[in-house]
Amino acid sequence: MIPDTFSRLGRLNPLSPFSRFNRGALAMSPLTIAVLPWGVLVGSLAIDAGFTLWESQALSAILFAGAAQLVVIGMLSGGAGLLALLVTVFFITSRHLLYSVAMRSRISPLPLRWRLVLGFLLTDELFALSSSGLSPSEQGSSAKKSADKSAAVEPEFDRWFALGAGLSFYLIWNLATLAGILLGNHFPQMSHWGLEFAVAATFIALVVPQITGWPVAISVFVALLLSVMLHLYVVPGALALAALGGMCAGYLADQIAESMSGEERLGESQSAFSEASSCSETSEEPTR
Repeated sequence: MIPDTFSRLGRLNPLSPFSRFNRGALAMSPLTIAVLPWGVLVGSLAIDAGFTLWESQALSAILFAGAAQLVVIGMLSGGAGLLALLVTVFFITSRHLLYSVAMRSRISPLPLRWRLVLGFLLTDELFALSSSGLSPSEQGSSAKKSADKSAAVEPEFDRWFALGAGLSFYLIWNLATLAGILLGNHFPQMSHWGLEFAVAATFIALVVPQITGWPVAISVFVALLLSVMLHLYVVPGALALAALGGMCAGYLADQIAESMSGEERLGESQSAFSEASSCSETSEEPTR
């Protein structure tokens, strides 16, 4: 009786909130592991800049943005003013405005408390994970939706999957920052250890799965080439210019791809029409 009871308790409903939460955390785990050195670096740099333990940890707990935290540490240690600090952080994190616009149709039906929590937890990693495809619960319900092909609606957003992914990333990021704070007290100048490569590795892991067609590949290649060339020639705003060039190249490539596909469809329709007309002519010959 007792083993049977525990076996029933151990079987989690695959569509239960707890199971979807765990699956979200598991799906985020590769990116969470990749960002660990970055979190350690942020914590150690805060200690090297003269921040206290609580101030260093509060940056991760409240701001929760790796690139912005590095900028805040550098600007505060350099004596920058509050207005300059706010404007700089706003522009660095302004991409989240684009993320929120892209996810608005899926997030807006949720209650306000869910929108606030997921908005705080929104990162590059969570956006990429949420945009890469259906979550496990959506995959389970996609079979029901496929029966009605006329209802071409966007899949339902799995709030528990997103919460598990975002919250697990938040907790691990703060733990990594704490580890960097503690290590920074004993091993100063950890910035020379090359931990910043975790930043590039994380974004490579985010970008590569999104390359699903040649317009996206062209956009990534142009942005990569411009970023390297502009950095070599020490051009101000090289990163922003490279991103703008990549977006323009991707847009032009997408327009060319659409025009080519339109011409192919037109050619197919014309060939089908000619075949149909020839068949009708051959069928009319015996009657003559």
